[in-house]
Amino acid sequence: MSEKSLLKNTVKHVDITSFDSTPIINSYRNMSFSSREIANAADILEKMVKDKDSTNILTLAGSTIAAGCKKIYSDMMQSNMIDVIVSTGANIIDMDFFEALGFRHYQGTPEVDDAKLREMYIDRIYDTFIDEAELQTCDKIILDIADSLESRPYSSREFIGQMGKYLQDKNVAPDSIVRLAYEKKIPIFCPAFSDSSAGFGLVMHQQNRIDKEQSYLTIDSVADFRELTYIKRKAKQSGLFMIGGGVPKNFAQDTVVCAELLGDGVPMHKYAVQITVADVRDGACSSSTLSEAQSWGKVDRTLSQMVFAEATTVLPLIVSYVYHKKDWKQRTPKKWTNIL
Repeated sequence: MSEKSLLKNTVKHVDITSFDSTPIINSYRNMSFSSREIANAADILEKMVKDKDSTNILTLAGSTIAAGCKKIYSDMMQSNMIDVIVSTGANIIDMDFFEALGFRHYQGTPEVDDAKLREMYIDRIYDTFIDEAELQTCDKIILDIADSLESRPYSSREFIGQMGKYLQDKNVAPDSIVRLAYEKKIPIFCPAFSDSSAGFGLVMHQQNRIDKEQSYLTIDSVADFRELTYIKRKAKQSGLFMIGGGVPKNFAQDTVVCAELLGDGVPMHKYAVQITVADVRDGACSSSTLSEAQSWGKVDRTLSQMVFAEATTVLPLIVSYVYHKKDWKQRTPKKWTNIL
């Protein structure tokens, strides 16, 4: 077992524009159990896209970008299906931005000696491998971007915008989620931004500045919450398409409560789809259902669907269906970044 043999087969991103899942979704609609739930989820996402007043929020947890779903999300952005992204830092930095720099994720196996992987500087995400040296290069580029900016507080949305500008200036990765967000004015929020390669780069930035007794850049997570809540306050309607759970899901849902505390009687999120494998029995936030969210006044259950499935298995079918319905062609981009 060598590093070269392990980092050989790259993960390839599924292309939902290359196949039409409509016949599958239509057949699922007449079945039962998870099949019918998947069809209903596709119908709700289609309604979100068709509703020109709806601001559609994509939330990302887990590692679906590393697993081959990056092009699904970039195609949704290119097709104006979504207006806002709330994500873990890992999806945006360690996966999308990492690949935008020319690096790749590799097909691996969980049946491996992890101690040997550590000796070879290979990181593992279940059955996916990453070259740690390349990941540290990503960390250092985050450091370079931070060093180039004014020393002041930034929301994660602002900093990610600078990352998109960096890719545009380098004229690389036109299909990168980070670059597309910058160019299409789609704000990306990472409320736990430091829990990623961005955190390592920003710690290096701050420590270097502290050692030189200089001021440094910080990330303001409260600004993230305020900005996302502002979008919710200004949006006529809103919908959530949630992959996994965790902080991104709760962060996006909490905007309704925050807006209420600020004195605005905003409506609950009108549309909601969540794809997750989390077990509801543990009582954790990641596994809280959309029904539970209604008790908090966050989500209207009328047009909502829980799909209990591993996301990479059902996400391509759902989004391909909506893509080939073509209602996104009538949708005008919201460009929320312009008002933040």
